[in-house]
Amino acid sequence: MTAPRSALIWLWLAVAVFLLDQATKQLAEALLSYGKPVYLLPVLDFTLLYNPGAAFSFLADQGGWQRWFFTAISLGVSAMLIVWMKRLPRTQVWLPVALALILGGAIGNLFDRLVYGHVIDFISVHWERAYFPAFNIADSAISVGAFMMAVDVIREFWQERRQSAA
Repeated sequence: MTAPRSALIWLWLAVAVFLLDQATKQLAEALLSYGKPVYLLPVLDFTLLYNPGAAFSFLADQGGWQRWFFTAISLGVSAMLIVWMKRLPRTQVWLPVALALILGGAIGNLFDRLVYGHVIDFISVHWERAYFPAFNIADSAISVGAFMMAVDVIREFWQERRQSAA
């Protein structure tokens, strides 16, 4: 008898996110000058920046301990996501895709922290003089994955509510 197949089949998506993230970061390093924006649209530019902290430069101004702190968190979360995907049935799609996007993004930023000591950011969105913190493909994948997880939770809530009302 064979063991039930898990949603680990979606690990290819995490690898694809990681590779796309690293490729775009290397392009940004090669083509952009640090801190000098290249304007693409009135609300979008590419600006090479380094983030030693977490999302939105949280704890970026600390003495360096945050690099190892966020590395440990990334490793723990990545391991948890892989275990979670392994426990999901292969027939599920939405949640495993969300988890794979988050995993690929987490590993992309983890790689940067380990190799460079900071995360490479280069996408800058703004409205006039109000700037959103710079981000990268890994951050985008994490955000899309988290949004998908939220949608999944809401969808399950409404399904359970409908079932209990019936």
